[in-house]
Amino acid sequence: MALGDFMASRFSQSSVLVVPNHHHHHHDDSATSTTLDDADFGPRRDSEPAVASSSSGSAAAAYPNAATSLAYLPQTVVLCELRHDAFEAAVPVGPSDSGLVSKWRPKDRMKTGCVALVLCLNISVDPPDVIKISPCARMECWIDPFSMAPQKALESIGKSLSCQYERWQPKARYKCQLDPTVDEVKKLCTTCRRYAKTERVLFHYNGHGVPKPTVNGEIWVFNKSYTQYIPLPISDLDSWLKTPSIYVFDCSAAGLIVNSFIELHEWSASNTAGATRDCILLAACEAHETLPQSVEFPADVFTSCLTTPIKMALRWFCTRSLLRQSLDYSLIDKIPGRPNDRKTLLGELNWIFTAVTDTIAWNVLPHELFQRLFRQDLLVASLFRNFLLAERIMRSANCTPVSHPMLPPTHQHHMWDAWDMAAELCLSQLPSLVEDPNAEFQPSTFFTEQLTAFEVWLDHGSEHKKPPEQLPIVLQVLLSQCHRFRALVLLGRFLDMGPWAVDLALSVGIFPYVLKLLQTTTPELRQILVFIWTKILALDKSCQVDLVKDGGHIYFIKFLDSMEAYPEQRAMAAFVLAVIVDGHRRGQEACIEAGLIQVCLKHLQSSSLNDSQTEPLFLQWLCLCLGKLWEDYTEAQAIGLHEDATSIYAPLLSEPQPEVRASAVFALGTLLDVGFDSCRSVGGDEECDDDDKFRAEVSIVKSLLSVASDGSPLVRAEVAVALARFAFGHNKYLKSIAAAYWKPQTSSLINSLPSLTNIKDSVGGFSNQNQHKPHGNIVSPQIGPLRVGSENSKVVRDGRISSSSPLASSGIMHGSPMSDDSSHHSDSGILNDGFSNGVVNHTGPKPLDNALYSQCVLAMCTLAKDPSPRIANLGRRVLSIIGIEQVVAKPLKSTGVRPSEATATPSLAGLVRSSSWFDMNGGHLPLTFRTPPVSPPRPSYITGMRRVCSLEFRPHLMTSPDSGLADPLLGSAGAAGSSDRSFLPQSTIYNWSCGHFSKPLLTAADDSEEVLARREEREKYALEHIAKCQHSAVTRLTNPIAKWDTKGTQTVLLQPFSPIVIAADENERIRVWNHEEASLLNSFDNNDFPDKGISKLCLVNELDDSLLLAASSDGNIRIWKDYTLKGKQKLVSAFSSIHGHKPGVRSLNAVVDWQQQCGYLYASGEISSIMLWDLDKEQLLNAIPSASDCSVSALAASQVHGGQFAAGFVDGFVRLYDVRTPEMLVCGLQPHTQGVEKVVGIGFQPGLDPGKIVSASQAGDIQFLDIRNHSSAYLTISAHRGSLTALAVHRHAPIIASGSAKQLIKVFNLEGDQLGTIRYYPTLMAQKIGSVSCLNFHPYQVLLAAGAADACVCIYADDSTQAR
Repeated sequence: MALGDFMASRFSQSSVLVVPNHHHHHHDDSATSTTLDDADFGPRRDSEPAVASSSSGSAAAAYPNAATSLAYLPQTVVLCELRHDAFEAAVPVGPSDSGLVSKWRPKDRMKTGCVALVLCLNISVDPPDVIKISPCARMECWIDPFSMAPQKALESIGKSLSCQYERWQPKARYKCQLDPTVDEVKKLCTTCRRYAKTERVLFHYNGHGVPKPTVNGEIWVFNKSYTQYIPLPISDLDSWLKTPSIYVFDCSAAGLIVNSFIELHEWSASNTAGATRDCILLAACEAHETLPQSVEFPADVFTSCLTTPIKMALRWFCTRSLLRQSLDYSLIDKIPGRPNDRKTLLGELNWIFTAVTDTIAWNVLPHELFQRLFRQDLLVASLFRNFLLAERIMRSANCTPVSHPMLPPTHQHHMWDAWDMAAELCLSQLPSLVEDPNAEFQPSTFFTEQLTAFEVWLDHGSEHKKPPEQLPIVLQVLLSQCHRFRALVLLGRFLDMGPWAVDLALSVGIFPYVLKLLQTTTPELRQILVFIWTKILALDKSCQVDLVKDGGHIYFIKFLDSMEAYPEQRAMAAFVLAVIVDGHRRGQEACIEAGLIQVCLKHLQSSSLNDSQTEPLFLQWLCLCLGKLWEDYTEAQAIGLHEDATSIYAPLLSEPQPEVRASAVFALGTLLDVGFDSCRSVGGDEECDDDDKFRAEVSIVKSLLSVASDGSPLVRAEVAVALARFAFGHNKYLKSIAAAYWKPQTSSLINSLPSLTNIKDSVGGFSNQNQHKPHGNIVSPQIGPLRVGSENSKVVRDGRISSSSPLASSGIMHGSPMSDDSSHHSDSGILNDGFSNGVVNHTGPKPLDNALYSQCVLAMCTLAKDPSPRIANLGRRVLSIIGIEQVVAKPLKSTGVRPSEATATPSLAGLVRSSSWFDMNGGHLPLTFRTPPVSPPRPSYITGMRRVCSLEFRPHLMTSPDSGLADPLLGSAGAAGSSDRSFLPQSTIYNWSCGHFSKPLLTAADDSEEVLARREEREKYALEHIAKCQHSAVTRLTNPIAKWDTKGTQTVLLQPFSPIVIAADENERIRVWNHEEASLLNSFDNNDFPDKGISKLCLVNELDDSLLLAASSDGNIRIWKDYTLKGKQKLVSAFSSIHGHKPGVRSLNAVVDWQQQCGYLYASGEISSIMLWDLDKEQLLNAIPSASDCSVSALAASQVHGGQFAAGFVDGFVRLYDVRTPEMLVCGLQPHTQGVEKVVGIGFQPGLDPGKIVSASQAGDIQFLDIRNHSSAYLTISAHRGSLTALAVHRHAPIIASGSAKQLIKVFNLEGDQLGTIRYYPTLMAQKIGSVSCLNFHPYQVLLAAGAADACVCIYADDSTQAR
């Protein structure tokens, strides 16, 4: 079964409900599963579907209108993808090549090159210190020494021992000394070391014919005439053999030698501070023990275990087996097959034995020791595996083999039971197989059973439980074709559990196996191998080298190109290739030779041609892979341009997924040659014609500008990084354009700069937001204690200077003739005209046309004022590259209190020469230009350019916690000579996207149950309360139940499922209270540089984990999560919702509304269209023409019918729109006829009727409209005589409320009857309420929150509700 089916079957066990809804082709690459299209396990998939099962059932039972009630419970959930988790805070790291990683790599493979065998048997003469029993163990190397002449026996035993060792290490050189003298041993050792060079030497000593070793650490050999035993000190042996070495001592009391060696090494280590010696010892028994003499063992039982383990194990087991009566021992020597052919009985036994001993070692030893003994050297590994058997067998004869390094006891490990079972099954087949050589051999079930055990562990294990014992067996199973697929699938499931699992698998030694498997051509292994490599590379990037060395990249390119695999799996292949080429020149070259660029571009192209929903993860990784392939690699960039990459990428910039757009921007950005390659050969640039390159750069820059104001911070961050690369290459042209903006010049400047009105056409919808902020043009969000308002008075209010005529409206921004105060611009920047020196060490690219440069400068300025702090920081770094450096006055924030005049004045004095100058310039900060003096030997721009600022205080360092980087301009002076490109901001999309693959891809998130349960509970609550609201007879709504004093509330919001009220004031400070406990839960600033306050607060995903959407008056949207936890609020996303405003507009007065049904945000203001944003795609879907010259002053989205909204205009018109219709505008009415006053509030009437609207104008009249009757309103209430300031319509109950500047609130029902008036606060003095600034109903209860401009926020309930 293919991996896809395997995963499918996994999913079938976890019940995931999926309700088809308009949102279903879900495109969230951060949470998609590895296979099935609907197994999309973000919080969203699981939270949407519940409705089908739960609410429709319970709702249908409880309410007759269950079908309609579903209309009240939107199923859409937005902004809860991976990318929203920590964009502002985290700087992601991709696969690493250090740390936890690479510890798994065997330090350096070693091999044993030479084997010295020393046999001191002296056959027929027993040593004096041994008393032999009778009958006694006699066999040496399975030969009876007394069955032939002693000399002949000695030689055949020597030869036999050589053969037994050769089976384990055929390539080594074997030298044997039989009954030698000290000199012969010395000669043997020195020749072995000379021959082996730095490889390991094995020294095998059999001392069965000499006395036991001495306590002083000597072993015995002979004199020439065999009349004496001569002692040979261990220290001599050690000095001849040197290191690395391994010793095998098969004699009684062998532990004495081990002790002497350890002492020797400790002593030499303390004397010389040299390297520790790599010396491994294996000894047959402890210092006080003698070798077993029982006839059931050979005399050299230790050697037999180490060199012929299968034979030894079976012989020993025979006497303990149930088959012992029926079995003939001699058959053991006749086991058919070859040890290394796994399809024969002997081969299979050998294979099982290896798996069992490996598993015991892996489970018992510390990892470092396991690596050293079982993975570094083949011969050492074999000897140690067999040593585990020796321990088991010899302990049964009261003998304990010893090793150095010491191993924990393993003779009772339960894996030996599995071995005994396999051995028994084999023995039971043996007689029939020996009789009939053609008989069918039944393979053992050992491996199948062990894989099942592993599978059971996978179902129940986790990181915090004991790791699975069977891992080494899974490794062994990969060797055989019959179990390979199952083993790989289980291995894939294991690796998916997390980086710890990948690390464990690598330390077991899986790497060479899966590398080798890339040479197989079996089609069913392809998907799972790609998955396994994805998991490995997500942890450890250093494997890129091995893959390229073995030609593994070809395997992945073929897979990427194959159409039959799932796109998610091809995305994994693209990820693997991206890691292979990431910063690895050899990998880049290899992949280009294999045609990777063409393959990727082909698939990107085909995806844009057939509009069927292509898997976004696949597109994302195709882009990232190409971006990494040509990053800083001119040849690859040339091929990319030649293959027309720029036009293939253009359509990807409007893909619905922010991740895809960001990746496409990244690839376009890396395609821009930074123009700074000192190593470039002289003629090397001829491949790509200059004109082509020029055209390509123009189209890349235009593409980048088209997404410079994208809704997703992820995308804008990449645009900023790409523009920085562009700015780096075109530095001097951009500098001169930028300088021209802030230089005193006559009106002729306007002719040299393109009129900004055509920008929109040239760059597909890019419009520069920075024209319309009252702060004016560039970096003013840094102003801090200054405030530029639009009141025409120079009052210092709250320590801010308020003044008129922002620079934004001056001509240069609009291409209209320049306003008179242009002469004052000279003061606003400290200019230095030394632009010519730019970049000195390369000729520089050809200049593009000025129009494009000025658009770039504008886009950079816009980015520097981005609502997302991280992007604003990037934008400022880009500006610093083209020489615009802001003087930063940090926003002065004392605890909640704004700075008073006293603190503001000194810094203002520094900023401003005279207030009249400040006045005329709209409060603009001086912008300083920095260019290096031409004197230093290597005048790269920013190094050495600290020109002293002529202002009185030094600019602060532009450090910003969100990027962890000080401003490069100020920080790079030290690292001057190192690298000129080091301060280019780095892209994060690649590292960030890699994180997806180190998360579990095959399993659902654990918390989905809770999420579903909470969602069900909330839906039930909502439905009950909606029913109550619909049938409630509200008598009066004037009973105040809670109140707080807070100044200047502008907008207020009640949370649906908890007693929480959220209010925002004109300084954009958001406060969150619990109104039952009357406690402040949290308060934070929406924006460090507030402008005119917050025009709207909305809850996004109110039925799930709600997010707080705060829309500032300048059209900037910021969305917060965890906003009720003190100090824990996090910015989820931020963007500017309004682009392209009318000329001459001072401030935007943005109006915004949010529609959960379809995930749309509508925004308008002093612009001629209504912007429609899809928050799920974080994309501007449409700018709907408002069909009016006047601007929109009120906006309401239907909470029941997705895509419908109503807008009220400054001239009293009301228009209803439906974005699902082709012409968008449904109808327009002019209900407010008494005097042309602007519409202040508008709302859809409660219920499911899409055409009933309530509209209130400033004149004080409230009109009830039904769009089926175009002529006039069907009901008019004159609520207030003029000065109506706020309107609220309850979502479900038949009540509306209106507020007036004349200090009163009136409540009406839908028939127009007044239900109550609120004039006074609930205080003893009954003071009057202030001018009403905002009203808001609770969505599911009859509660009204009201905010007054001067004093406080109050919550009113129906009279029946008791005041708390």
